[in-house]
Amino acid sequence: MTPTYRIDRWTTSSRISVWACALILLALCLVPLSGDDNLMSRGVVLFVYILLAATWNALAGFAGLMSVGQQAFFGLGAYFAIRLSDGGIPVFVALGLSSVVVAALSWPMSFVMLRLKDGEFAIGMWVLASTCHLLVNLDPLIQGETGTSLIAFNSYDPELRRQILFLFALGSAAVVLGLLFWLLRSRYGAALQAIRDDDEAAGSLGVEVLKSKRLIFVFSAFGAAIAGALWLGANISFQPKSYFGVQWTAYMIFMVLVGGIGTFEGAVLGAIIFFVIETFFAAFGVWYLIGLGGAAIVFSLGFPQGVWGAVVQKWDLHLLPIGRRLTLTREPNSTQTDD
Repeated sequence: MTPTYRIDRWTTSSRISVWACALILLALCLVPLSGDDNLMSRGVVLFVYILLAATWNALAGFAGLMSVGQQAFFGLGAYFAIRLSDGGIPVFVALGLSSVVVAALSWPMSFVMLRLKDGEFAIGMWVLASTCHLLVNLDPLIQGETGTSLIAFNSYDPELRRQILFLFALGSAAVVLGLLFWLLRSRYGAALQAIRDDDEAAGSLGVEVLKSKRLIFVFSAFGAAIAGALWLGANISFQPKSYFGVQWTAYMIFMVLVGGIGTFEGAVLGAIIFFVIETFFAAFGVWYLIGLGGAAIVFSLGFPQGVWGAVVQKWDLHLLPIGRRLTLTREPNSTQTDD
């Protein structure tokens, strides 16, 4: 008898995980009721890190596009929030709309950047970020490296502003992660992983290589722009050097490599690990940066596939699976009978 298999997209653990995520989301919606300003402020920081890690992982971990210039979109997200707000658009609308503007701008950028491959793409993205930085400095509103502030925020009561910003950040993270999960489970997700492994082979099998790359490029720009706008909302001030600095991409790489590149859960876990390290050790200044580098080395040696990658390898645990699993439904009949 020929064995038969069933293709499963969900497991018991993954169904439980989805319900757990929904409950966590509902619980986080109640945080503003606590009135804890520090908790809300730190929550926004965590959501920014999750957005950065998840979208960089989408670009590098699932599409194989190693970028060291995502700070371009992070900085542009903050810049256009200021520009739109200065133009009279309500400040929280401007924060959300800025990411749409950046995503629209990233579309024509992709026609140039996606012609580059491997190291050329990585360096090209860094050059793009530097160019964006210089162009933003030329805007009289920004006043060069002196920068400016999101003045419209002054019209809000500080406590109300923090509550709205926390909910806005929570909603943004939930929407981006939800869209990314849906995208990776679609045919585009399978196409991206095929492109990551071998784009020429993927193209020969009918995969629309450039179209798929362009989609994830624009999506990653969108997510990074939201993160930049949220960071501006949390800090109010805008100095171009601090927003277009390469340290942001370094943070993204650290979070994804520690959590597990190419895994949906790994990026979120890496962001949480980085957030915890920063929370407890950032006050140590230079020693914090040295310790961060040391932690990256330790994680790389101890968990070369990332923390979540090690979990998957040891226990085959997929809380939010993006692929398909073959389940044996009928064992082959090993005995034969003679007529």
